[in-house]
Amino acid sequence: MRLKRRLIILSAALALPFGTAGLSVAQAQAGAREPVVLVVGDSLSAEYGIARGTGWVALLEKRLAQQKIPARVVNASISGDTTSGGRARLPALLAQHKPDVVVLELGANDALRGLPLKGTEDNLRQMTEASQRAGAKVLVVGIQVPPNYGSDYTRRFGEIFPRVAQATKSALVPFLLKNVADVPEASSLFQADRIHPLADAHPRILDNVWPELRKLLR
Repeated sequence: MRLKRRLIILSAALALPFGTAGLSVAQAQAGAREPVVLVVGDSLSAEYGIARGTGWVALLEKRLAQQKIPARVVNASISGDTTSGGRARLPALLAQHKPDVVVLELGANDALRGLPLKGTEDNLRQMTEASQRAGAKVLVVGIQVPPNYGSDYTRRFGEIFPRVAQATKSALVPFLLKNVADVPEASSLFQADRIHPLADAHPRILDNVWPELRKLLR
């Protein structure tokens, strides 16, 4: 009887640490934070000229909720921003939000201002590498300029984004405005300035971003 009692006490003592450890793991899992998606962009992501909540970033938040994908979206986009502006403010954004995924949607204003292509590419690459050093995956979002910029400039500008993505082993959306700017009815999808899409076009923009972003959230 004494031996049996000792075995019962020993079993209970051995079970206690494992039971406590199991509870701690469960508590840790329950308290795990949601992944953070940080969007660093310009007016194409900052809902320029359209009602709040109708841009593709706001639609992204709704889609994540609908599909029960736990993630929090931080839209740090500023209308008129360039790659140099984004590069300057990125360190503070990384420190503040600690993102798991960074979406870089910049470059269009560099082209509109005729900034050197080498500077645009260098800024995007530095931003990508800084995000990766901070532990985030990066989605580089490409943009194209109209042909009136000249065929050589248009081609060279468009090549920047896949080159940065390939060099940094990042994900890539080749053209943010696919099925918006390159369709016969394009004029009906843009505001009067013919630069910024209407709210009706933003679901298409989200559909361009979603497949690659979804992979990074798995």
